[in-house]
Amino acid sequence: MTRESAENAGAAAVHGTVAEGFEAVREEYAAVVAEERPDYEGQLCAYVRGRRVVDLWAGPDTGGDALHGVFSVTKGAAHLVVALLVQDGTLELDREVMHYWPEFAAAGKGTVTLRQLLAHRAGLVGCDAGLSREELADDRRVAARLAGQRPYWRPGAAFGYHALVIGALTGEVVRRATGRTLQEVYEERVRAPYGLDFHLGLPEEHEPRFRPVRPMEPTPQQQAVLDSAPTGPHTITSIAFNSHAPDPTDLLDHANSRAMRAAGPASAGGVASARGLAGMYAAAVGVLDGRPPLLAPDTAAEVGQVHSIGFDLVLRAHKAYGLGFQATAENWYPFLGAGAFGHSGAGGAQAFADPRSGLAYGYTRRRMSFPGGAAPENARLVRAVHSAALRQE
Repeated sequence: MTRESAENAGAAAVHGTVAEGFEAVREEYAAVVAEERPDYEGQLCAYVRGRRVVDLWAGPDTGGDALHGVFSVTKGAAHLVVALLVQDGTLELDREVMHYWPEFAAAGKGTVTLRQLLAHRAGLVGCDAGLSREELADDRRVAARLAGQRPYWRPGAAFGYHALVIGALTGEVVRRATGRTLQEVYEERVRAPYGLDFHLGLPEEHEPRFRPVRPMEPTPQQQAVLDSAPTGPHTITSIAFNSHAPDPTDLLDHANSRAMRAAGPASAGGVASARGLAGMYAAAVGVLDGRPPLLAPDTAAEVGQVHSIGFDLVLRAHKAYGLGFQATAENWYPFLGAGAFGHSGAGGAQAFADPRSGLAYGYTRRRMSFPGGAAPENARLVRAVHSAALRQE
């Protein structure tokens, strides 16, 4: 890293470093921070072919090592584990889930394959009676509840975002196949070897670095959009986000719960810094710290290949998914290389790998963003980083 950044703008100062050739990224990030004042807190990190080229942060109560709740960005860590086990031959994408988890075959799910489950095509987005807060913190309890649930569409006929349960479902497959939880495999094979600040189960000693997620304050126009969204306790959307339960899920409480952070449920319970997010994807597709890529090129290509694209029955919008990952170019940034894969989070976080350019990207923010998923400023920041990366080739 060759350039120190400290824009003298009071509480909104930008800190950190960029490598030579990435000065425009610092300038774009400073512009984002200036527009978001006075309460912006966030982090931006990027690697190119295993070299950290951007490491920036801003906000009155943050630093490069602060930890944030990253919501569904967690799914990327969870499904990197699945990809590794597929690569090892421990799991087979086209085997029925019931081969690993016999109870899953109940209620018409016997033909669902692991590939279909990863591509959000199983139709098992929640359960009729809803899930309690305690259950959502425990992937094994969620899996047990869903094993007997009839799917909400014929598996394979359509797709829809399994927002709060996909990690529990795929995690149960991992547990049945290996005898270990997905979180344990992730810690051993991914997080610990690289010292990544991306935790599926945050140890108590790291709690002082955690910054609670802050609520979004929508503008009148944004509130009108929220008010017009499909509602009702019996919609697929309500079931998928557990808003029909006796104790409806509040995403802010979900991220800010110590019990949730300690357990690290694999759908949306992860805690990370931008360094941790970008570092994980850098390790996934390139040489990092002298270690070979976690994923062979063929594996990375398969998980990043689009498996579901079109109308998402849960989100009621056009979406695209690979295998456990979101198809990053098709969903947000079409200028990225084909096969870029990663995941966004409800609070605004974004993380992905673009194997063709060698870019690994991580972004966090403390305040929830509208309308959910990757915060809008990511479009500007990703373009700035990607453009700078291409100029290095």
